[in-house]
Amino acid sequence: MSKLEQSSLYQLTMVRFRLFWREPEAIFWIFVFPILLAVGLGMAFRNRPPDVLQVGATTVQLTQALAADKGLTASTIDAADGTKALATGRILLLAIQEPTGVAYKYDETNPDARTARMLADRAIQTAAGRHEAVHAENQLVHETGSRYIDFVVPGLLGMNLMGSAIWGMGFSIVESRQKKLLKRLVASPMPRWQYLASYLLSRLAMLVIEVVGFLGFARLVFGVPFRGSMWQLGFLCVLTSLAFSALGLLVASRARTMEAASGLMNLVMLPMWILSGVFFSATRFPAVMQPVVRALPLTAAIDAMRGNMLQGMNLGQLTPQMAILLAWLLVSFTISLRIFRWR
Repeated sequence: MSKLEQSSLYQLTMVRFRLFWREPEAIFWIFVFPILLAVGLGMAFRNRPPDVLQVGATTVQLTQALAADKGLTASTIDAADGTKALATGRILLLAIQEPTGVAYKYDETNPDARTARMLADRAIQTAAGRHEAVHAENQLVHETGSRYIDFVVPGLLGMNLMGSAIWGMGFSIVESRQKKLLKRLVASPMPRWQYLASYLLSRLAMLVIEVVGFLGFARLVFGVPFRGSMWQLGFLCVLTSLAFSALGLLVASRARTMEAASGLMNLVMLPMWILSGVFFSATRFPAVMQPVVRALPLTAAIDAMRGNMLQGMNLGQLTPQMAILLAWLLVSFTISLRIFRWR
């Protein structure tokens, strides 16, 4: 047996690998679930032809004018039935002929209804002989990087790195503490730092498979762009994983039971799932919340990866996000070493 194989750090790291591969649930949630989620979101928000909006009109003339617009499909209906159709969602807008002109009945809180109103008015005004004062034409663009799947892939990657690091670190440590394994290990000649380092080493090794598999799938299937440096993206993934691993270590430092650890981990991750912009931009939240949202490690990780992948930003341009991740890493790991319970 070589000196490397005799090393306690090597043996502890290999234990982490063996325990992981014996858990099919962990393999599914870390490697398979993000890909399935990307497939579902990519299909749901794929580029599609513009929707044809269903509208109604109270006269045949209005119906003919509305039907001339390719974005509308119109039917003739009286005012009473049209109101019922609006209430049940069968039409988005009802054009009513009045002595002084045309009245549009629709729900202004519905974005599709507002679009229908704009298209309907344009069609009716054009049929009445209105001409545009300025000639306008559309130049349609369908570029990778502007699609929803391009936006959401870095968010899913950040979410997966957070979940696998915190859950993987937290549950393993608490399970060992609950089974009294930590008590036995601390009584052995093993240096304590090697036990914690074995988690980080195994996490970094798994990170390669996790990131390459997911991003490779996103590239091959959806054509997600990588406009920044690949090695810099890899560095961001490593920094993100280390920051969340330290956070997972902090969460598991004192917990004695799996129930307590699960509650603490959900308490830590749930706000970031909601606030950090995984599925939609974090800028949607009120300005008063933005300092808190921007200080979250998942927000910093996702913003950095989106900047690299979609905008081609380099590490120098991502210094604020990296500083936030580094701060979470150092603070969480330092506190963990001070309060870690071995029994």
